[in-house]
Amino acid sequence: MPDTRGVGDFIRRSGYIRKWLILGIAIGVIAGLGAVVFYLALDYAGRFLLGYLAGYDIPKPIGDGGDPGSPGFDRPWAIPLVTFGGALVSAFLVARFAPEAEGHGTDSAIEAVHTDPRAIRVRAIVVKTIASALTIGSGGSGGREGPAAQISAGFGSLLTRRLDLSDEDGRIAVSLGIGSGIGAIFGAPLGGAVLAASIVYRRDFDYRALIPGFITSATAYAVLGSILGFDPLFGYVVADYRFSHPGELGWFAVLGLIAAGVGYLYARIFYATVAISKRLPGGPVLKPALGGLAVGLLALLIPQVLASGYGWAQKTTTLESLLTIPLWIVLVLPLAKIVATSLSIGTGGSGGIFGPGVVIGAFVGAAVWRLGDLAGLPGIPETPAVFVVVGMMACFGSVAHAPLAVVIMVAEMTGSFAVVPCAMVAVGIAYMVISRTDVSIYSAQRLDREHSTP
Repeated sequence: MPDTRGVGDFIRRSGYIRKWLILGIAIGVIAGLGAVVFYLALDYAGRFLLGYLAGYDIPKPIGDGGDPGSPGFDRPWAIPLVTFGGALVSAFLVARFAPEAEGHGTDSAIEAVHTDPRAIRVRAIVVKTIASALTIGSGGSGGREGPAAQISAGFGSLLTRRLDLSDEDGRIAVSLGIGSGIGAIFGAPLGGAVLAASIVYRRDFDYRALIPGFITSATAYAVLGSILGFDPLFGYVVADYRFSHPGELGWFAVLGLIAAGVGYLYARIFYATVAISKRLPGGPVLKPALGGLAVGLLALLIPQVLASGYGWAQKTTTLESLLTIPLWIVLVLPLAKIVATSLSIGTGGSGGIFGPGVVIGAFVGAAVWRLGDLAGLPGIPETPAVFVVVGMMACFGSVAHAPLAVVIMVAEMTGSFAVVPCAMVAVGIAYMVISRTDVSIYSAQRLDREHSTP
């Protein structure tokens, strides 16, 4: 390793502006490049494992090319085999080289912020990237944000070690890595910056990470966009929507209550699966592999549970494509996706839980719209897009205890800032309901700064 003592001395002696310009841009560049590397690795893994071996192409959102996907399974018998095989190899790599890379990864980064910002190993970053690409690429239900966050958070941890930064600066650097990594992979820089300041606490906000987060997230977004493009992940879903009638807010209050209930189930089922998996016989390789097999078998009945599911969430945003999905699937998909994510990641597989949460929320919004439209209830919009976008925001924003960050991120991912007045009601109600419980999708979060480990 090169001698970085001189650089470390320079950084430590620098004032606030110079220090965080240097560190923020450095972390942002790595966050953007790391997100690109993982995106490409996941894309190639999906094309080979599900596409070539299993003969099935999953739908993709507009920002990923908009491929409508295969109309059905060419080789149904191959789906469970591929999900089993991908999870098996992924789990073996994790168990053999970096056990801390199991699970969704974001909790490990959050824990490093609270306890030891120097703790994230470079080896864990490499293993996490490969293992997550195998898990999700083979059909495991997981999101791509966890690995992206761990890559950039790991670089923040590396800088803390090599430059001998103070614990306070190290915690900010790792937080910036989490926010910029997630913001980059989703093309949501402003949301990523706010997430860096809010994701480590349930009821608090670390203002020290906010302004440096602007620099880091903007840099990461610029790097990723210059290589992969700047289009929103889901395109401009409700670009022509205008909030025009206060009576509509009643529907969004109902949606917020339902989204809170589904978000609560998501966290409870996920961590119940984690706890049960730890007590079951079998090693750290067998249990994720069996979880992958179970997801493959479930996918034979409900294909929408495979992989990240962003393409299926895209299909819920227009009336024409939503009506091609059977009503029973729209209604059961939120629970089915929760179960699939728990089996894929909760058993020790590698991947994120933010992405599935967005898909779950999309189908919650779609289900409420379908039922309201079928019943002919007044005040239902003509198209489901607004309900879908707000469902994304309310379901995950509440259970992640990061309502503002998730509202902004989903608005950026869908080009839908016009829905913010409606989202404020739904997300506000959902968050207030969840905050009355001890549930969070990120178990490493602390209540506030007073409860954070010094």
